[in-house]
Parts: sequence; structure tokens; C-alpha cells
Amino acid sequence: MFNERKVAQMAAFFLSQLPDSRMSHLKLMKLLYLSDREAVREFGWPISGDRLVSMAHGPVLSQTLNLMDGDVESTPGGWEDMVSDKEDHELSLRRPLDVDDLDEMSPAEINVLKAVWMRFGSMGKWEIRDWTHQHCDEWQDPRGSSFPIEYEALARAVGYDAQAADELAAQIKTQQEIDRLFVKNT
Repeated sequence: MFNERKVAQMAAFFLSQLPDSRMSHLKLMKLLYLSDREAVREFGWPISGDRLVSMAHGPVLSQTLNLMDGDVESTPGGWEDMVSDKEDHELSLRRPLDVDDLDEMSPAEINVLKAVWMRFGSMGKWEIRDWTHQHCDEWQDPRGSSFPIEYEALARAVGYDAQAADELAAQIKTQQEIDRLFVKNT
């Protein structure tokens, strides 16, 4: 379910919104997380398909954080083709973004990114981090550690009732299990 090309395109979209195409990795992560959160609220499905985790600075997309930090190797056409290595806690675009570069995302998903940018783009990295601490009920302070955020908790936090949240989480879990069966081991 996790799609590195798609998450790279999400990041590139947000980076392209700034004149110098540079952004703090903390702010970029929050924008990416909030996009998945908003997609779950609107469509019942995340955009990135990443694992959600509570960490000290708020909720994060786990595999995306590994890509940001350079802890995993990027696949061809993925993260490193669009986003620079982290320097001074910032990321930037490797090249100007063209509309054709967003081919992994649907128009509805791009509209979610636009809405998230309109709401949170003007916030600084600490302001957006604090916002997630105060308004993302699915996040719990891990007290120096980290732990998973279940999609069921996220769905409840964005307004689903308990039964609908359980059903959504079960559908996502089933898709993740199917995806694991068909992933190539390299």
C-alpha cells in the first residue's frame, strides 16, 4: 500500500509551493501527515499508504521519515529523484516540478494537498508541530519513544463512529496484507 513515488510527489507538491522550493523537514512531514489525515476524513483512505507513528514532535509517516533521513535506499523514480538529501534540517526539490510529475495522484488527492497547503502552509515548523499536538487526538506523547497510530484511532479522531472506524481500519489492514504478499523481495 505504501507508494514511494506517490509520497515523493506529495512532498514535491509542497516544496514547489515555496519560491526557493526549500522547507524544514519537520514542517514537510506534518504537511504530509495532515494530507493523509484529511484524505481519511474525506475519502476513508490515506494518500501515501504509509504506517502512522506517534513520535515526540507529533504524528509522522514512518517510511517517509526513513526516506527523509536517508535511512533507506530510494527506489528508481522515487524519493531521491524528486527530493534532495536533508541539509541543515531542510529538504528541497531536485528540479522544477512539472504538472506531469504528479502522475501517481488523482485530481481529488491533489485537491487535498491544495487544501492542506491553504490551511497550514503559512505556519512555521513549530507552529504546525504544536497544532498536531493539540488537534490530532490520535497522537499520544510517546515520552521519548515511538508507537504506532492505528488507522482505527485516526478514523475516530476525524469523525467516524466506532463501527465505521473499525471497518475502515480492517479494509486498510487487509490491503496492507495483500500488498505484502505481492511485494518483491530484493
